[in-house]
Amino acid sequence: MDKNVLKNISYGLYVIGVKTDKLGGCIVNTAFQITSNPLTLAISVNHDNATNQMLKETKKFSISILKENSNPKIIGTFGYKSSRDINKFAEFEYKEEDNIPYLLDSCGNLICEIIDSIETETHTVFIANIQKMFNFTKDNPMTYKYYQEVLKGKSPKNASTYVEEEKKCKTIWKCNICGFEVEMDELPEAYVCPICGAPVKVFKKVGD
Repeated sequence: MDKNVLKNISYGLYVIGVKTDKLGGCIVNTAFQITSNPLTLAISVNHDNATNQMLKETKKFSISILKENSNPKIIGTFGYKSSRDINKFAEFEYKEEDNIPYLLDSCGNLICEIIDSIETETHTVFIANIQKMFNFTKDNPMTYKYYQEVLKGKSPKNASTYVEEEKKCKTIWKCNICGFEVEMDELPEAYVCPICGAPVKVFKKVGD
């Protein structure tokens, strides 16, 4: 079975925001409109994410649509760190609408209320009505293809699209935190991952 076929299914990159007694959130690439009347969409969140349980508690969330020129550290923070450990919103400009946090570094924001959910083996699919939409811009939304081919980002293991890839040549260095790869003879001591901000010491040669 050729899993490369799945790469031709279109995805975006979105930050889900939620609030219980603290702020939480994560990156998802599966957020899609289901109906137009009423305005209904669905998102998919891994069972292991702290955001999953927070969504089940609050029944409300925001979606911030990332754009191609959004700060790539948003992906590193919301995609590779846990809301159990840190306030992911602390590093970035955000506001709250109906007591729900959303990012300003985006090309559109939505406030949604969960009306149903479906449990799969690894993820929960949350179905929600759209309550509000605002901050539309004409910036290009970041697609998953752009993230992978231009930013050279990889899927975290909790992502719905994660596929374990074959290792390549020894001239490629890979970040052990987020999977970002860079081709260079040697990495400078001051080098940091442009996606997750990890130091050079976490990089390993692919193939080692």
